[in-house]
Amino acid sequence: MFALFDDAGKFLAGRVMSEAESSLQIELESGKRVKVKAANVLLKFDKPAPAELMAEGQRLAQEIDLDLAWEFAPDTEFGFAELARDYFDAKASLAHQAAALFRLFEAPHYFRRAGKGMFKKAPEEIVKAALLGIERKRQQALQIEAWAEELVRGECPAPIKEQIYKILFKPDKNGPEYKAVVEATKRAQKAPLELLQGAGAIGSAYQFHWKRFLFENFPKGTGFPALTAPEIKDELPLAAVSAFSIDDSATTEIDDALSVQGLGTGSISFGVHIAAPGLAIQPDSAVDKVARDRFSTVYMPGWKLTMLPDEVVQTYTLIEGRDCPAVSIYFSIDEATLEIRGFETKLERVPITRNLRHDKLDGVITEASLTGQAAADYEFAAELAFCHRLARDLKAKREVVRGKPETFNRPDYNFRLDNDGGAQEPDGSEQVSITVRQRGSALDLIVAEAMILANSSWGGWLAQLGLPGIYRSQASLAPGMKVRMGTKALPHAGMGVAQYTWATSPLRRYVDLVNQWQIIACARHGKTAALAAPFKPKDAQLFSIISGFDAAYTAYNGFQNGIERFWTLRYLQQQGISELDAAVLKDGLVRADTLPLVFKALGCESLPRNSHVRVRITGIDEMTLDVHASLLARLDEPVSGATDEVAEDEDEVEAAGALTLAIDLSDAGDGAEAPAASGGA
Repeated sequence: MFALFDDAGKFLAGRVMSEAESSLQIELESGKRVKVKAANVLLKFDKPAPAELMAEGQRLAQEIDLDLAWEFAPDTEFGFAELARDYFDAKASLAHQAAALFRLFEAPHYFRRAGKGMFKKAPEEIVKAALLGIERKRQQALQIEAWAEELVRGECPAPIKEQIYKILFKPDKNGPEYKAVVEATKRAQKAPLELLQGAGAIGSAYQFHWKRFLFENFPKGTGFPALTAPEIKDELPLAAVSAFSIDDSATTEIDDALSVQGLGTGSISFGVHIAAPGLAIQPDSAVDKVARDRFSTVYMPGWKLTMLPDEVVQTYTLIEGRDCPAVSIYFSIDEATLEIRGFETKLERVPITRNLRHDKLDGVITEASLTGQAAADYEFAAELAFCHRLARDLKAKREVVRGKPETFNRPDYNFRLDNDGGAQEPDGSEQVSITVRQRGSALDLIVAEAMILANSSWGGWLAQLGLPGIYRSQASLAPGMKVRMGTKALPHAGMGVAQYTWATSPLRRYVDLVNQWQIIACARHGKTAALAAPFKPKDAQLFSIISGFDAAYTAYNGFQNGIERFWTLRYLQQQGISELDAAVLKDGLVRADTLPLVFKALGCESLPRNSHVRVRITGIDEMTLDVHASLLARLDEPVSGATDEVAEDEDEVEAAGALTLAIDLSDAGDGAEAPAASGGA
């Protein structure tokens, strides 16, 4: 005797070896014996052979018209054998019965399962809806097939081109566009970026990086809503100072300026003056919501996306020739010893006499001229000389707290594009120049130390008056101890200060604007400031701001590093540079001597860190930002017993990592070998 049974939704048949009250031992055609519950046995028969019955039943099942079967079926529950007799004839054979079973089972949109071999036909509206769904899936499958074929041929369908960044980085993996790209990638045996670029989905490498950034961070576009800069209603006194700022020529958001009074009297009043949008912009106002949505200005070569609209920025920026509202902090300093005796904060209008520009003065205002070793034929010579003397003293005192000096071994780089000074958005075809600007220059030092002094002092003042602020802290200089943001005044080991806020760039960083609101409350209300400040201790909004800012700032910095890497690769090609001198980092990574570029060079894997080498550039991929290079020669002599004493710059190493796509090629469906979905960056 043979039996046909249901094995977890799969129909099998075999010879009955033994039978008990509730179960049977059945031998399958393969020779395997299985124990089957009696309730799962649907047919018992003596002939034909199980394999013959299964084959004939499957063949006949495909001849059953489901619409007709649904019409024949009774409205009440029925068995498959009953339907076979109604559909075929009253003496339906075993093969006909098996065919009815198979066909009913595979059509749940027509017939619902109601128990052992029992079914009930679905309501008409359910059947119609199911058939529509099946047809949609069929049409979608055909569409996916057609799109995949177009991509393989080197043509990009419009729906895929419109969603290209979503497909690559934040895909709906059930979407037909995504599935078509996966299928085409598998068939063409190409990496996704190569396939899509070849099909014209990506116009240029620059646009790829730029639009990817906009997709991830500015999905609604970069335009601002119509905004009017609110007026500062305070009656502010005019400060009796002549202030100057120090920025690059491209800087429009001039946040800070300096002043020096009392030279030659023995007692100096050193002023740090910060633009005061916080006097006009209120929390939760329309302008505030825009600033909080962006969190920071985004910088890149030849372009920037400001945190606030230009018309708002120009209302509060510290532009020369104007008496500008400012939050000022004045330090009383002994002119001889540079001892800081105290400080006070004022809300006032500050006359901005001059906007000094780095790129025009770095070669003029030098350490030699500031220390009297060379002529100082420029404005504010005496004031700048005092600022430089103070800055050197402040830095030395911070280094004592740090436990070791700050070193600036690597330069900063200035990128210039021939796009009319940033007046036009770059398209990637511009000529680029890269120049070196050594970190720690005299003007850099003056500005940096003044801002550190102001930020640290204001941070301590907020804590003293019981107000929360947004602080940056670092527990120690031990490896792995990162800078963190929080609402408590904690030491910053890297800066060598007892506490550190960001409050000196309120036009370009949102946390600075938040801290400025708190500082203004302190300036207005003194010891009762905690009652009037916008943010109270343990305010949940502050933690939300920190979280949002941290994520945005990290993304913006990552994009800036990536797009600067793009322009560096473009510079190599424009200048025809095929060889570079570099220093070895680790694992074959090298850092170029004269360009902001870290990359892998074959042959450098076994060299000790800081070995000086010359490498040949053998290939550049602007899409993945990858550089292919190999060792030409070692330029220094090996040092016996040399040790690696320099901490690895993890940011640089990360920048030389891989560009990761969100495409999972295992979604291709049949398990065929497919190319990798990421490339070196």
